Amino acid sequence: MYQSPEQSKITQNGRLAVTIREFEAADATAVADLFYHTVHSVNAADYNEEQLNAWAPAEVLSEDWSSRFNGHLALVAFYNGELVGFADMDVPHAYLDRLYVHRDYQRCGIGTALCDALESACPAGGEIHVHASLTAEPFFFARGYRIQEKQTVQCRGVSMRNSLMIKNLA
Repeated sequence: MYQSPEQSKITQNGRLAVTIREFEAADATAVADLFYHTVHSVNAADYNEEQLNAWAPAEVLSEDWSSRFNGHLALVAFYNGELVGFADMDVPHAYLDRLYVHRDYQRCGIGTALCDALESACPAGGEIHVHASLTAEPFFFARGYRIQEKQTVQCRGVSMRNSLMIKNLA
Protein backbone atom coordinates (compact mmCIF):
# COMPACT_ATOMS: atom_id res chain seq x y z
CA MET A 1 0.00 0.00 0.00
CA TYR A 2 1.20 3.53 -0.76
CA GLN A 3 2.52 5.32 2.32
CA SER A 4 1.17 8.75 3.12
CA PRO A 5 3.52 11.76 2.93
CA GLU A 6 3.79 11.71 6.72
CA GLN A 7 5.07 8.13 6.60
CA SER A 8 7.51 8.56 3.71
CA LYS A 9 8.63 12.11 2.98
CA ILE A 10 11.68 11.31 0.84
CA THR A 11 12.12 8.43 -1.58
CA GLN A 12 15.72 7.53 -2.33
CA ASN A 13 15.73 6.28 -5.90
CA GLY A 14 19.38 5.85 -6.65
CA ARG A 15 20.14 9.23 -8.18
CA LEU A 16 17.83 11.93 -6.86
CA ALA A 17 15.98 12.18 -3.59
CA VAL A 18 12.45 13.17 -4.57
CA THR A 19 9.47 13.91 -2.41
CA ILE A 20 6.45 11.89 -3.49
CA ARG A 21 2.98 12.71 -2.25
CA GLU A 22 -0.60 12.44 -3.38
CA PHE A 23 -1.80 14.93 -5.99
CA GLU A 24 -3.58 18.05 -4.69
CA ALA A 25 -5.78 20.41 -6.69
CA ALA A 26 -3.10 23.11 -6.34
CA ASP A 27 -0.77 20.89 -8.44
CA ALA A 28 -3.05 20.92 -11.50
CA THR A 29 -1.39 23.79 -13.39
CA ALA A 30 2.13 22.41 -12.90
CA VAL A 31 0.96 18.91 -13.90
CA ALA A 32 -0.64 20.24 -17.10
CA ASP A 33 2.52 22.16 -17.96
CA LEU A 34 4.77 19.15 -17.32
CA PHE A 35 2.49 16.90 -19.39
CA TYR A 36 2.42 19.25 -22.38
CA HIS A 37 6.16 19.95 -22.46
CA THR A 38 7.17 16.34 -21.79
CA VAL A 39 5.04 14.98 -24.62
CA HIS A 40 6.28 17.62 -27.06
CA SER A 41 9.95 17.05 -26.24
CA VAL A 42 10.54 13.53 -24.92
CA ASN A 43 8.07 11.77 -27.23
CA ALA A 44 9.12 13.73 -30.33
CA ALA A 45 11.62 11.00 -31.23
CA ASP A 46 8.82 8.46 -31.70
CA TYR A 47 5.82 10.51 -32.83
CA ASN A 48 5.35 13.18 -35.48
CA GLU A 49 4.11 16.73 -34.87
CA GLU A 50 0.50 15.92 -35.78
CA GLN A 51 0.49 13.04 -33.29
CA LEU A 52 2.10 15.14 -30.54
CA ASN A 53 -0.47 17.92 -31.05
CA ALA A 54 -3.32 15.40 -30.85
CA TRP A 55 -1.87 13.78 -27.72
CA ALA A 56 -1.10 17.06 -25.96
CA PRO A 57 -2.86 20.02 -27.58
CA ALA A 58 -2.11 23.54 -26.35
CA GLU A 59 -5.55 23.64 -24.69
CA VAL A 60 -4.39 20.98 -22.22
CA LEU A 61 -2.54 23.72 -20.34
CA SER A 62 -5.80 25.34 -19.27
CA GLU A 63 -7.70 22.14 -18.43
CA ASP A 64 -8.48 21.19 -14.87
CA TRP A 65 -6.43 18.07 -14.26
CA SER A 66 -8.08 17.40 -10.90
CA SER A 67 -11.03 15.72 -12.63
CA ARG A 68 -8.72 13.46 -14.68
CA PHE A 69 -7.53 11.81 -11.50
CA ASN A 70 -10.96 11.13 -9.94
CA GLY A 71 -11.05 7.61 -8.53
CA HIS A 72 -7.31 7.12 -9.09
CA LEU A 73 -4.31 7.11 -6.83
CA ALA A 74 -2.47 10.13 -8.26
CA LEU A 75 1.06 10.91 -7.12
CA VAL A 76 3.38 13.83 -7.78
CA ALA A 77 7.16 13.96 -7.39
CA PHE A 78 9.12 17.06 -6.41
CA TYR A 79 12.84 17.76 -6.48
CA ASN A 80 14.13 20.96 -4.88
CA GLY A 81 10.57 22.31 -4.83
CA GLU A 82 9.97 21.69 -8.55
CA LEU A 83 7.38 19.26 -9.93
CA VAL A 84 9.46 16.67 -11.78
CA GLY A 85 6.93 13.90 -12.37
CA PHE A 86 3.45 12.57 -11.86
CA ALA A 87 1.64 9.28 -12.25
CA ASP A 88 -1.78 7.84 -11.57
CA MET A 89 -3.39 4.44 -11.31
CA ASP A 90 -6.88 3.04 -11.16
CA VAL A 91 -5.92 0.73 -8.28
CA PRO A 92 -9.08 -1.46 -8.19
CA HIS A 93 -8.56 -2.29 -11.88
CA ALA A 94 -4.72 -2.30 -11.65
CA TYR A 95 -4.53 0.08 -14.61
CA LEU A 96 -1.54 2.42 -14.66
CA ASP A 97 -3.04 5.34 -16.55
CA ARG A 98 -0.32 8.00 -16.74
CA LEU A 99 3.38 8.30 -15.92
CA TYR A 100 5.28 11.43 -16.98
CA VAL A 101 8.69 12.73 -15.95
CA HIS A 102 9.93 16.26 -16.64
CA ARG A 103 12.01 16.46 -19.81
CA ASP A 104 15.05 17.72 -17.85
CA TYR A 105 14.92 14.84 -15.35
CA GLN A 106 14.72 11.79 -17.60
CA ARG A 107 16.67 8.71 -16.44
CA CYS A 108 17.13 10.03 -12.91
CA GLY A 109 14.99 7.38 -11.19
CA ILE A 110 11.85 9.50 -10.87
CA GLY A 111 9.70 7.28 -13.07
CA THR A 112 10.96 4.28 -11.14
CA ALA A 113 10.09 5.86 -7.80
CA LEU A 114 6.58 6.79 -8.97
CA CYS A 115 6.00 3.37 -10.52
CA ASP A 116 7.25 1.60 -7.39
CA ALA A 117 4.79 3.56 -5.25
CA LEU A 118 1.85 2.82 -7.55
CA GLU A 119 2.67 -0.85 -7.99
CA SER A 120 2.95 -1.28 -4.21
CA ALA A 121 -0.67 -0.13 -3.89
CA CYS A 122 -1.88 -3.13 -5.94
CA PRO A 123 -2.60 -6.51 -4.37
CA ALA A 124 -0.03 -9.25 -4.89
CA GLY A 125 -0.90 -12.00 -7.35
CA GLY A 126 -2.67 -9.78 -9.85
CA GLU A 127 -1.65 -8.07 -13.06
CA ILE A 128 -0.98 -4.42 -13.78
CA HIS A 129 -1.93 -3.09 -17.23
CA VAL A 130 -0.58 -0.04 -19.02
CA HIS A 131 -0.95 1.36 -22.52
CA ALA A 132 2.68 2.33 -23.11
CA SER A 133 3.82 4.79 -25.73
CA LEU A 134 6.62 3.73 -28.06
CA THR A 135 8.87 5.97 -25.97
CA ALA A 136 7.89 4.31 -22.67
CA GLU A 137 8.04 0.69 -23.83
CA PRO A 138 11.71 0.15 -22.87
CA PHE A 139 11.09 1.60 -19.38
CA PHE A 140 8.20 -0.75 -18.71
CA PHE A 141 9.98 -3.72 -20.31
CA ALA A 142 12.92 -3.18 -17.92
CA ARG A 143 10.43 -3.26 -15.02
CA GLY A 144 9.14 -6.71 -15.99
CA TYR A 145 6.16 -5.72 -18.12
CA ARG A 146 5.58 -7.70 -21.29
CA ILE A 147 3.81 -6.65 -24.46
CA GLN A 148 0.43 -8.30 -24.76
CA GLU A 149 -0.62 -6.42 -27.89
CA LYS A 150 0.80 -3.76 -30.19
CA GLN A 151 -1.99 -1.50 -31.32
CA THR A 152 -2.95 1.58 -33.26
CA VAL A 153 -5.27 3.93 -31.39
CA GLN A 154 -7.10 7.10 -32.34
CA CYS A 155 -6.41 10.29 -30.41
CA ARG A 156 -8.48 13.28 -31.51
CA GLY A 157 -8.79 11.67 -34.95
CA VAL A 158 -5.07 10.96 -35.36
CA SER A 159 -3.67 7.41 -35.49
CA MET A 160 -0.92 6.58 -33.01
CA ARG A 161 0.89 3.38 -32.07
CA ASN A 162 1.30 2.08 -28.54
CA SER A 163 1.40 -1.23 -26.71
CA LEU A 164 -0.78 -2.86 -24.10
CA MET A 165 1.73 -4.13 -21.57
CA ILE A 166 1.13 -6.34 -18.52
CA LYS A 167 3.14 -7.11 -15.40
CA ASN A 168 2.39 -9.99 -13.06
CA LEU A 169 2.68 -9.09 -9.40
CA ALA A 170 4.32 -11.75 -7.25
